[in-house]
Amino acid sequence: MELLKKIAGIPLFSGLSRKQCAGIAAITLERNFKKGQHIFAEGDEGHGFYAIISGGVKIFKLSPEGKEQILHIMGPGEPFGEAAVFAGEPFPASAQTIAESKILFFPRKSFSELLSQNPSLALNMLSFLSHRLRVLTNLVETLSLKEVPGRLAAYLLYSGKHKNEPAVLELGISKNQLAGLLGTIPETISRILSRMRKEKLITVNGRYIQALDIKGLEELASGARRLA
Repeated sequence: MELLKKIAGIPLFSGLSRKQCAGIAAITLERNFKKGQHIFAEGDEGHGFYAIISGGVKIFKLSPEGKEQILHIMGPGEPFGEAAVFAGEPFPASAQTIAESKILFFPRKSFSELLSQNPSLALNMLSFLSHRLRVLTNLVETLSLKEVPGRLAAYLLYSGKHKNEPAVLELGISKNQLAGLLGTIPETISRILSRMRKEKLITVNGRYIQALDIKGLEELASGARRLA
């Protein structure tokens, strides 16, 4: 029953019937990981994909020189590793926990059989993969075309999932990890956050960042505005 609730709470499976969720639960394996534990490495065969119940995971690549580039930080409810699995290809990046984590594992063969039997599940997967593609496209644009203040503003807006009210974001990652995600160094992140505070775009209280001026952050993210 507990596993069924966890599966039903994953956005990827939203809208599925209890029977369909029960079918997924029947093939699902629960795994616990310590902080800093590797889940898979770039080039590993994709025997299945994962979804986070608690904790967090970083998806990253290493350059030939050993420099780490974080591609994405995943949190509770987010699946990862699904694209390589369904393409029948090795994982194109590595995955490592950034906190003690509880993660669900969905074996490729068993899940593929469920997809063939459940059109609504297949549509959910298609919708999710399309959304993930848009996110990755935006990430490539952000990292390649925007200056660091724009990258940080875009990250805060995306992570805060703001609407019409100022959003409060709890940084679930360290400044080192955030810097790795945005392609810069921790000292630069600290300087930009300080400049954002001075221009009253945000307030910072420990690990919590509150967006005071969403329009200003959007202008910064788009390149229409620069920090003084």
